Amino acid sequence: METQLDPMKDDLPLMANTSYMLVKHYILDLDVDFKSKVIEGVIVLFFETGSRYRKTSSTGKEDCQSQFDETCKMTASEPCHIPVTNVSACSSKKEYNDFAVCGKGEEDTSDKSGNHSNKEQASGISSSKDCCDIENHGNKDFLLVLDCCDLSVLKVEEVDVAAVSGIEKFTRSAKLTDVSKELENLRNQIIHELVTLPADRWKEQLYYFTRCSQAPGCGELQFTTGTWSLEIKKSGIQTPTDFPHAIRIWYKTKPEGRSVTWTTDQSGRPCVYTMGSPINNRALFPCQEPPVALSTWQASVRTAAGFVVLMSGENSAEPVQLQEGILSWYYYVTMPMPASTFTIAVGCWQEVKKQSFTAATQTNTEFSLPSSQANFRWHEEICGHVEYPCRFQNPAARLQAVIPYRVFAPWCLVEHCEERLLHLIPECLSAAYTTLGTHPFSRLDVLIVPSNFSSLGMASPHIIFLSQSVLPGGSHLCGTRLCHEIAHAWFGLAIGARDWTEEWISEGFATFLEDIFWARAQQLSHDEVKGQQELKALLRWRRLRDEVQNSEEDLQVLRPKKESTGELSESGASVVKHGLKAEKIFMQVHYLKGYFLLRSLARTIGEASYLASLRKFVHKFHGQLVLSQDFLCMLLEDIPEQKESGLTVESIFQNWLDTSGIPKPLLEEGETWKECQLVQQVSGEVTKWIQTNQRIRKSGKKKRKRDEVIFQKLLPDQLVLLLESLLEEKTLCPRILQCLEKTYQLQEQDAEVRHRWCELVVKHKYVPGYGDVEKFLREDQAMGVYLYGELMVNEDAKQQELAHKCFAAAREHMDASSAKVVAEMLF
Repeated sequence: METQLDPMKDDLPLMANTSYMLVKHYILDLDVDFKSKVIEGVIVLFFETGSRYRKTSSTGKEDCQSQFDETCKMTASEPCHIPVTNVSACSSKKEYNDFAVCGKGEEDTSDKSGNHSNKEQASGISSSKDCCDIENHGNKDFLLVLDCCDLSVLKVEEVDVAAVSGIEKFTRSAKLTDVSKELENLRNQIIHELVTLPADRWKEQLYYFTRCSQAPGCGELQFTTGTWSLEIKKSGIQTPTDFPHAIRIWYKTKPEGRSVTWTTDQSGRPCVYTMGSPINNRALFPCQEPPVALSTWQASVRTAAGFVVLMSGENSAEPVQLQEGILSWYYYVTMPMPASTFTIAVGCWQEVKKQSFTAATQTNTEFSLPSSQANFRWHEEICGHVEYPCRFQNPAARLQAVIPYRVFAPWCLVEHCEERLLHLIPECLSAAYTTLGTHPFSRLDVLIVPSNFSSLGMASPHIIFLSQSVLPGGSHLCGTRLCHEIAHAWFGLAIGARDWTEEWISEGFATFLEDIFWARAQQLSHDEVKGQQELKALLRWRRLRDEVQNSEEDLQVLRPKKESTGELSESGASVVKHGLKAEKIFMQVHYLKGYFLLRSLARTIGEASYLASLRKFVHKFHGQLVLSQDFLCMLLEDIPEQKESGLTVESIFQNWLDTSGIPKPLLEEGETWKECQLVQQVSGEVTKWIQTNQRIRKSGKKKRKRDEVIFQKLLPDQLVLLLESLLEEKTLCPRILQCLEKTYQLQEQDAEVRHRWCELVVKHKYVPGYGDVEKFLREDQAMGVYLYGELMVNEDAKQQELAHKCFAAAREHMDASSAKVVAEMLF
């Protein structure tokens, strides 16, 4: 399979055999070197035996080995699609909780004839074709497969956790009395006891994880690296149960690795950060990528003094000086999360300090129980996730409307952040709390990332990346994007998709909720909220219509695997359909169709009942992985009367999730939002501009004094609609374009407005506006990709020269997917 995959297109393989061994905790110990553009160090992985192997082992050793032998015949680097028959239709709780218990009392059958070193590290295992080795007296060795790409793996070894002083307490359990005390088995039992400690002992757990990670090695393990995987074996070990459950890997990243980007910030200083790569974090550290591999982590990162390390972590790390000029930063996470959510940003970031008014806002709103939550005390129920220190069970956390937050930026943007961003954070956090309740994470850092970031924002546990494009032009774009990313704390992070092809579960909810949060943050009246949301619905409808007309049908389906969604191969490996298509990163169909589905359901049920159902869903499924039907089943159970009207899970799949194009119910609904007052106001302004354009064209060069036209002041979203409507006009004369820019001061507006202005400039070859286009392509790379195409399609020499000039200047630091798409347009 590896030979057929082009790393920049097709499907993304998730290679890790999580059904056999499941990582529970990572400890990273890394050095960041900006001169060589390499991150180098050690990672220790702590495992539990996987759910599928444990289930089989309960029926007896012979059956267990038989099933494993069959699976070993498959190529380790070749995920094969075997249906999972025990996936619950409406609840992922059973699937999720399978990982909490490890099989006990199994006889140790491993061949303890000694450890084998990495004699030929370059070649590793002689052949990655065979999952198992048959040289060992006819038996087959177990092969651990990790997701790995663009890494230089130097050494792999087993960790002797039994050598840690004080670890004896994890061997005294009554549960261990019938188990062989042989050393290798003992090590795995220690790790099992450690990873299953109750949540109230999390500090002790992290302490012993750290101690174990520093324990000596007890034998090197054989390994080989493929395009997408790292495969590890221990000679003579045939089952996951007997395979070492703590392994240490020495490795280094490559400068061209696709999980992080090495660039300079807006102040010209070097930095490196995880930019949301399609391949996730497998080029940052060897890991298990499938969402089912929920794990906790600790990370120590060393770098030169002057740099600040920000990371997904529950603590606000303070640097420790190790030696002159070298600082170490330590972060930890106790809520199990997919490895893909791990985020790091190292740069010369400056903290934007809170002003006194902001501190007052935070103090006043920090602890309060919103009226909307008074009747929804789901926290009194037991959580459905695996055990961890959960904020939903913490009385103080449940009352915290505004979690502690910090803002960081390159020094040249600090003032912008003080003016535009800082005061919005407590307002948006409080609005989110009022809507959904308990914040899943204990703190928040917000970082303005370099200009090569290919999105307007990205949410990770405890940290949000925002593009510099959200800062100019008032608070509207900044506020809405901040609300969108805050919504991901609940939908996308605390509740994750069990199958990554169901992106709509994350993006559809965040898009729907950004409107709710932002309206509450602004404290708008009911009529103002309705007007703004109808206007937004029209803009999104237009965007969805355009995207459906100009994209591949396969990429328009929200549940591309249909009834196979959530299924894994026997080993746990799978494929993310279209996961590596470069153009997919710029598509918004999952945001838009997901939003319109949720909007339709809210209108059917009534917003108050709908938001109550969302809160119930959050309390039931936080800390878990879900499929579409988990949400839809719960929602429809709460409103049984809807079944009579034909609203069922099956009908929603058929009309919204399993088909391409505009969903049928959305077409039938009609564009009712055009009756909205804000939209009608724009229509009136469009008419004035078109009539003025016609008068100017008819008058030719004759300057005739006429009554001056009065244009109304418009909201940012109204300006977007105005410019989009004018884009549909065949010809606009230069004087109209000049007047447009002057009337609305378009150069000072937010990036959404300026994007439409640039499209008008390009369409009508308005040379005085070419400077605005060049500036946009340089500073708003998250939004400018398709402007390159528009510059090329006109076949105008000046415009094509401008496109080539801008691309040449930006290409070196441009995001890889963006660069590929633009290069295809230009060459």
